[in-house]
Amino acid sequence: MFDDWMQRYEYMIELGKALPLIDEKYKIDENLIKGCQSKVWVHAELENEKLIFTADSDAIITKGIVAILIRAFSNHHPSAIIEADTQFIDDIGLKEHLSPTRANGLVSMIKQLKMYAVAYQTQLN
Repeated sequence: MFDDWMQRYEYMIELGKALPLIDEKYKIDENLIKGCQSKVWVHAELENEKLIFTADSDAIITKGIVAILIRAFSNHHPSAIIEADTQFIDDIGLKEHLSPTRANGLVSMIKQLKMYAVAYQTQLN
């Protein structure tokens, strides 16, 4: 969609700014993503057997990254999230254009979203 990475970063920043903010009551240590350089909070709720994620970060690029993941994973059944292929991240070249610490944070975010899905899938069974 974009010719260069500066345009992609700008788009990620815009996605982060447009991200519906997590309720302040969910900005607690239990919702912090471990392994991220920045602070990233993610909260999940089950509505009509679909997971709805909200998030926030104290870093603008990280907020954009989590916004992409929420767009990809939110409003899906937990089993679909568990089985989701994250190849799209490699396809768009996101990981290779992040610093090693941000790339590790991206992996941690995906793991956490999938762990929420596993927890809620267990409740549904």
